Amino acid sequence: MLDKKILEKAFATLATAKAMATLYEANFKTVSKYVHATSRGHEAIQIAMAMQLLPQDYAFPYYRDDAMLLGIGMQPYDLMLQLMAKKDDPFSGGRTYYCHPSLKDADKPKIPHQSSATGMQAIPATGAAMGFWYKENIGIVDKNQESPIVVCSLGDASVTEGEIAEALQMAALKQLPILYLVQDNGWDISANAAETRAQNAFEYAKGFNGIEALSIDGANFTESYLAVQKVVQTIRKERRPFLVHAKVPLLNHHTSGVRMEWYRDDLEEAQSRDPYPVLVKQLLDAGFTSEDIQKIESTAVAKVKADYDKALVAEDPSPEDLFTHDFAPTPVTEEVGERNPEREDKVVMVDCALFAVEELMRKHKECLLYGQDVGGRLGGVFREAATLAQKFGDERVFNTPIQEAFIVGSTVGMSAVGLKPIVEVQFADYIWPGLNQLFTEVSRSSYLSNGKWPVSMVLRVPIGAYGSGGPYHSSSVESVLTNIRGIKIAYPSNGADLKGLLKAAYYDPNPVVILEHKGLYWSKVKGTDAARVNEPSEDYLLPFGKANIVQEIWEQETEETITVVTYGMGVHWALNASEEMKNKVEIVDLRTLYPLDEETIFKSVKKAKKCLVVTEEPTNNSFARSLAGLIQENCFKYLDAPVMVIGSENMPAIPLNSTLEFTMIPNADKVRDKMEELLNY
Repeated sequence: MLDKKILEKAFATLATAKAMATLYEANFKTVSKYVHATSRGHEAIQIAMAMQLLPQDYAFPYYRDDAMLLGIGMQPYDLMLQLMAKKDDPFSGGRTYYCHPSLKDADKPKIPHQSSATGMQAIPATGAAMGFWYKENIGIVDKNQESPIVVCSLGDASVTEGEIAEALQMAALKQLPILYLVQDNGWDISANAAETRAQNAFEYAKGFNGIEALSIDGANFTESYLAVQKVVQTIRKERRPFLVHAKVPLLNHHTSGVRMEWYRDDLEEAQSRDPYPVLVKQLLDAGFTSEDIQKIESTAVAKVKADYDKALVAEDPSPEDLFTHDFAPTPVTEEVGERNPEREDKVVMVDCALFAVEELMRKHKECLLYGQDVGGRLGGVFREAATLAQKFGDERVFNTPIQEAFIVGSTVGMSAVGLKPIVEVQFADYIWPGLNQLFTEVSRSSYLSNGKWPVSMVLRVPIGAYGSGGPYHSSSVESVLTNIRGIKIAYPSNGADLKGLLKAAYYDPNPVVILEHKGLYWSKVKGTDAARVNEPSEDYLLPFGKANIVQEIWEQETEETITVVTYGMGVHWALNASEEMKNKVEIVDLRTLYPLDEETIFKSVKKAKKCLVVTEEPTNNSFARSLAGLIQENCFKYLDAPVMVIGSENMPAIPLNSTLEFTMIPNADKVRDKMEELLNY
């Protein structure tokens, strides 16, 4: 039998959670202005789990875990501030839903930003556990007496998501210190387990060699407490993954917007498994009197009612609060170091990046590199990580399975535990499986945690058409990425910019995507010699949002002139295309697509009076077309012609055949023709 103090604390928490659910239902019209779900029926396992957690642990709850939050020490008032989207909501400042916590209190487990996307927290949580694995392997000392663990809480329905498989695969492969707590109430929303799941989470976990799984009655507090206590103690000592499948009843609505009476046919059976009377009996068996129990209940109800009344009149956010914490401040605001030192030989662009990463890894233990084929055997399919594993070890530079979602989303957890991951998606064509994590988890973390958890990561993406790569190794995807708010995007045209931007990205506390054109890596494409540079000094940093005028003209009174705004390979097309008309063409190399250096662009366009935007993407609905609109809107009264755009043909893919590829994408000749058309307009 459990200690009476444990039982008393657990029952007080359960009574509070139940009182909150009851109060929310009684005040349904008021509290349902914003959607919410409660833990009713799940409380016992949630509280049992919460009581094992220490301040050094990391927890990734899901949207039904309000009892777990109470169990780690949050007050009903804290949760109700989020329920009503109030200004002082301690998790998000009124930005996201009830029971979507983010917490960085010194005396509580750490909770990075949690999203609503079902099961998506599994990859960031596994990333945090991989962060602990990394620190322990390379000797970054943890000063806590007991080793930290990660807990990822999930509903059983979420386990059918493919991204759960990616998380479990890495946990098993690397033997990570993580507990996946799967709460199984038998329902998705209106679909039940028999309709949607071939097996439950316990059975599913058996397919992952290296994850130990157990199934328990999650409605029985004592059974739950003893089970998770043993599992947590084992993870702290043995540093390996577990999955606990907890069977629970769902005794409340799926959410406030999807009510159980509309479709549930099992309410009577579910009620018979209520954890509340089970824990009451355990208290009575332990020697508590009915009066003792009633006093705990009355105290909980009174506390919940008082906190509710207080939260009702709390201040709402102001309009100005909308515009904070989309990014954390970056320390890199000025260009520093030597950009063009004297060197014996010029260095190709891919090596400038390689040397930058090597310098960072030598200087910072927190810096690591992972992705597909970047490990010691190959060093990247473009040799962009060549020799790094040999120099820094297989713990710091390692291959991942083919799972882009994990590569991207794991950086959330890695960053949260104090590391700085540099990760790679092998080709831009294969970034699509990672976009869910990039959009849902990475890009929104700072904003929706009210600035507590910016994700500090660098994602390298080889991009663009090069040497008949065909439809699945040639794509340009910047228009998709620039529509994800909360990330920074670089697209350099030469080795110096790539090195300076990569270094700046490392020191930036925000997520950064660096698009690296494959055709510029070795300057093997005709007309791209300018991508080779004297390698900048080790301390060279190039801030984001600073465009470069790579070809400048004087303002002309009698001659027609144009500004070309471009980036990446487009810079080289423009330089070659304007070879015979340098005095008429100013070329602005954006260097970063977000933040965008609007000041430099507008100043140049107002001087030249005409503008051509050059991109490799198909132009319809593209970043380039949007940029042309921005220029038109801000420079209209200075323009002598409409802003024009040239890019690839608007076809679904870049064909393999070299003639078709040549027809599809821009080149210097096509850009020259467009320049002449605009000059003669």
